[in-house]
Amino acid sequence: MSAFARFMFPLALFAAMPAHALLKAGATAPHFVLPAAQGGEAVTFDLANARTSGPVVLYFYPAAFTPGCSIEAKLFADAINDFKAAGASVVGVSGDGIEKLKEFSVSHCRSRFPVAADAGLKVAKSYEATGALSIAGYASRVSYVISPEGKILFAHTDSGPRSHVSETLAAVQRWQAAQKPR
Repeated sequence: MSAFARFMFPLALFAAMPAHALLKAGATAPHFVLPAAQGGEAVTFDLANARTSGPVVLYFYPAAFTPGCSIEAKLFADAINDFKAAGASVVGVSGDGIEKLKEFSVSHCRSRFPVAADAGLKVAKSYEATGALSIAGYASRVSYVISPEGKILFAHTDSGPRSHVSETLAAVQRWQAAQKPR
């Protein structure tokens, strides 16, 4: 094994590890307003405004146009009608710049939900969604479901992208079922 491989293998394993400290269910979700892109256009994402329509699925991802993040964005785009049927909206957040996100919002998110630019990962840090690679400007793969009242309903971390969609959708559907009068 080369010296480079001996160095990179442990680093890759460490970087792939999910974040461990997450905001807990019941905690107040930190408010934020970020520049975002949807359908190739620059928009502003305001968490408080988004919550007025129902729960918000907030997912942090390392970087646009990387393999796992591309899969995750496409999976959220495929499931957006299920989220809407449960009364929820979706937003992705990364440390990418807005110009890159304009393209990503069309090519991978298929214009179905906004992706926000978190310069310096200030919002990611407030949500404990940073890990080993935050020094390089990358968020960890962490997802939250936030109630209309601004409370964390659900938190999920997994370095693989696939479970984030199914787990957050299930959490939103549980929330929706609990809202129905008995």
